[in-house]
Amino acid sequence: MADRFVRRIPEPTVVRLPVYQRALLALSAGGVQTVSSAELAEAAGVNAAKVRKDLSHLGTYGTPGTGYDVNFLLGQVRRELGLDREWQVVIVGMGNLGHALARSQRFSTQNFRAVALFDIDPDKIGEEVAGLPIRHISELQAVVGGISRSIGVIASPASVAQDVCNRLVEAGVAAILNFAPAILTVSRPLQLRQVDFSVELQVLAFYVAHPEVTVEPEDASLSGL
Repeated sequence: MADRFVRRIPEPTVVRLPVYQRALLALSAGGVQTVSSAELAEAAGVNAAKVRKDLSHLGTYGTPGTGYDVNFLLGQVRRELGLDREWQVVIVGMGNLGHALARSQRFSTQNFRAVALFDIDPDKIGEEVAGLPIRHISELQAVVGGISRSIGVIASPASVAQDVCNRLVEAGVAAILNFAPAILTVSRPLQLRQVDFSVELQVLAFYVAHPEVTVEPEDASLSGL
């Protein structure tokens, strides 16, 4: 899936697809059957030309005078995002963030399912979170090795994040989402994405401190992902 995106769809477009999906879900829930590029652009916080260009990468061009069929387009976006199948999520680091992620209802609604939780704290081993026992990280290889389409989530302290990353890579996960404030490297090609709250706060502080600096709508839409 990742290789297919790299070949066919530019990275900024990929990052905007979840925004389009969110907007289309709201339109569908409201009973809207068709949407113009301008309407979808307003809902997604980008311009209409950007919407048309992004959707053209999916082979979708809409119907002149009518626009896009909401449910059909939603299905296309979900397929491109890989959400037409279930993804197994393993979380390493069961502090406050790990607990919150494991209990998140948004996993199941987007076809992600937390299937295994890991930590090294002996006081946490055996505790159940959202019906799943917290296992010692030494079991990661054995557990993850039997899981297909797995995504590893790192919610550990920064000091051990690289070790956790190495273990996840060795266990065979397909991709990693890192919440630890650490720059990580991987020993084999896979998708590694970083979510750093402190960086996002610093970016916000910059724009508040420099109100003269404007943000293009399409750039603003990326910062919330």
